[in-house]
Amino acid sequence: MTQAYCDHCGRPMGDGDHASCLAARELEPPRYCATCRRRLVVQVTPTGWSARCVEHGTLIS
Repeated sequence: MTQAYCDHCGRPMGDGDHASCLAARELEPPRYCATCRRRLVVQVTPTGWSARCVEHGTLIS
């Protein structure tokens, strides 16, 4: 499944270069749902992270 939106900045994937977003995502959890662009509820723990979209469910590191 391809991403419609960048999960770091929330902009459409076809809108500019997302190289800095990809670099940031190596160290940080996603902030936006890649499917619907909603802001995610993110919880960071010492062992990882979880990010939840109201519409599309939870991602876990």
